[in-house]
Amino acid sequence: MCIIYNNFAYVYDKLTLDIDYKKWADYVQRILAKHKVNASMILELGCGTGSFGIEMAMRGYEMICLDLSTEMLDCAAEKAKKEGVDILFLNQDMCNFELYGTVDVIVCLLDSFNYLTKASQIHKLFKHVQNYLNPGGFFIFDINTQYKFENIISNNLFYEIGEDVTYFWENEFNPRTKKARFDLTFFVKRDEFYERFDETHFEKSYSNDDIMGFIGDSDLKFIEIYDDLKLKKPSAKSQRNFYICKKVK
Repeated sequence: MCIIYNNFAYVYDKLTLDIDYKKWADYVQRILAKHKVNASMILELGCGTGSFGIEMAMRGYEMICLDLSTEMLDCAAEKAKKEGVDILFLNQDMCNFELYGTVDVIVCLLDSFNYLTKASQIHKLFKHVQNYLNPGGFFIFDINTQYKFENIISNNLFYEIGEDVTYFWENEFNPRTKKARFDLTFFVKRDEFYERFDETHFEKSYSNDDIMGFIGDSDLKFIEIYDDLKLKKPSAKSQRNFYICKKVK
């Protein structure tokens, strides 16, 4: 299994209020336009609570959104119903998923790729992406960069104290294994009291050479690498890189 979310699903949206999903949707559309990709059906891997998929569905795309967490998918389905969009939500592992047919584009966003901490998982992911993409289809994914792990995430503590949700986010990054451990403690207001719950998450740092090696081992063709939400090459201090691949056969 790639990743498991539990109670985290119910506060995820509160913790990601700074993410502009309209801007992310704009960016993906800009990538597709630049590379002249005519897409109608898109698969999102690791969709979380569905915000990106809902935004794309509202723009007329036929969306399939996949996540391993039933809690995340419950939240996503509720939000999609509220927005009046029809999305197929699948409770599957993004390293080992099955579809009834092929799609034009597959995306894996918001550093979901970094949650794959074993090379075997990544090879399986690329194999399934290749299998379910139409010829000429694109695979778009982003990663938290080495620079971000070493200089931003590092061994730092982040916290936010709010009226409804308070959280403490303690990081531990191991430069030898390139793995980061995130220990999160939440206090969520329930009527007059606060309920505490804890989550532990893991991500792995990958260099550009690592990613290019994985792409090279797959049957996908590397197209381009972009800086965070920009159509330009990343710098040494970029915190998020986007990789664009294409199925050519």
